[in-house]
Amino acid sequence: MKTINARFILFLITSFLALSLTAAQPSAPNDLTMTPLIPKPVSINNAEGVFELKNNAVVWISENTPGMVKVAKYLTDRLNPATGFNVIILTSGTIPTSNCILLETNISNSQLGQEGYELKITAENIRLAANTAEGIFRGIQTLRQLLPASIESNTRQEGPWVIANGAILDYPAYAYRGAMLDVARHFFGADVVKRYIDLIAAYKMNYLHLHLADDQGWRIEIKSWPALTEIGGSTQVGGGKGGFYSQDTYNEIVQYAADRYITVVPEIDMPGHTNAALASIPKLNPDNNPVKLYTGTNVGFSTLQTNKDFTYEFLNDVFRELAVMTPGPYIHVGGDESHVTKKEDYIPFIEHVQEIVSANGKQMIGWDETTQAALKPGAIAQYWAKAENAKRGVSKGLKILMSPAAKAYLDMKYDPKSQLGLSWAGYIEVDTGYKWDPARMVPGISKENILGIEAPLWSETVSNMDEIEYLLFPRLPGYAEIGWTDSADRNWEDYKVRLGQQAGRFKFMEIDYYPSVKVPWK
Repeated sequence: MKTINARFILFLITSFLALSLTAAQPSAPNDLTMTPLIPKPVSINNAEGVFELKNNAVVWISENTPGMVKVAKYLTDRLNPATGFNVIILTSGTIPTSNCILLETNISNSQLGQEGYELKITAENIRLAANTAEGIFRGIQTLRQLLPASIESNTRQEGPWVIANGAILDYPAYAYRGAMLDVARHFFGADVVKRYIDLIAAYKMNYLHLHLADDQGWRIEIKSWPALTEIGGSTQVGGGKGGFYSQDTYNEIVQYAADRYITVVPEIDMPGHTNAALASIPKLNPDNNPVKLYTGTNVGFSTLQTNKDFTYEFLNDVFRELAVMTPGPYIHVGGDESHVTKKEDYIPFIEHVQEIVSANGKQMIGWDETTQAALKPGAIAQYWAKAENAKRGVSKGLKILMSPAAKAYLDMKYDPKSQLGLSWAGYIEVDTGYKWDPARMVPGISKENILGIEAPLWSETVSNMDEIEYLLFPRLPGYAEIGWTDSADRNWEDYKVRLGQQAGRFKFMEIDYYPSVKVPWK
């Protein structure tokens, strides 16, 4: 038996290790158009060369305003942990000739609107320009995805931090791109809500709808009616201890969202879905006695007394306090599944509630059933169940928020084997959730009638952040793209490849996602 030369063995081992290390490292980008961005921008153009972010980099802002300083700080907070650099912010002086990210808002480009942006990458610098700080913030989300996925890590990672040269022009298709979190069935603390905000912000969503009250719990402090949270906030589905947000905590959440250019839409569902309130305030009931707290999941059995003056006095207090805490334009009044409220009582109730919301300086949003009432032109109807309700809203001059349950409900199971979620509206695999066009969903409802899209996550079956993330991802990026990217630029075959390439980013963002077989994960 011949002896193998030791030098040859060493050569083989060295060569194998070199090849393994090369394969493990992501190749440097050389074509900006091949970056798997979600949502897909309006246009991307490639150029030769790359920009490399190095130590001692600078973020330079054109306007020393609170909004611009905040978005610049948000950017450096995203860059510094993973790179290990000390990227600093400059608010004056000469723009560095290299290793600089320039944030500029003095461009006055009407095409970009409030949220659009321009991004130009050269070997020397990156220039991110927009009409507003909000547009800069949206562009930063794209910049995050242009960098290696490891930029999302909270601990130092190996570079290089390279982006292919080129230019991006981008702006949204719809003004409203939201996600809803039901905190009433199961209560989630402020830390979970903030995590939810960060996840939807990363994909350029701009509205957070909080479902704050339902049969199982009342989650927002109303100081004129403390029993709402003392009693109504004390439990949840399954009989857990529940919880609620103090007004200070709610204000903290609203500000956290605002710093990420997300508007909070609070919902107090009525006249149905009100058992928690009925258990807390005896006088809301016909016999002035409280009902029992409820921890189940069936719906449609509760109702406010629509012919009681006390009901409207109570609601005025609730909306007055909620309006003060909520700087955004909308308050959601629910209006769905009021099965035990007679139609002749339901309609005047919704009209009365609408006046209360308006008197407190807000626009009303209601589920599609509310279009049975005489709603004001500024009201919004949220389509979830019946197309005829949404079409009736259009006929009355209302804008429609598109949330069709069979396409957009994040609490629906992916398939029959899914452990979490429900299935009453069907199964929503990733492709099913992506392959629909809001402007073609319902004949007679076109893009000009639509305010935007919202993906609701009801919480009957979820009780912690990991479970939320499992239902949220990987469907959320698709809903974000439906709201942001023009339908002519969207197709599933292209999207599923880009989504699959987000796997590494999900890993570094510590997202517990569902690994759908419909997606070619990388």
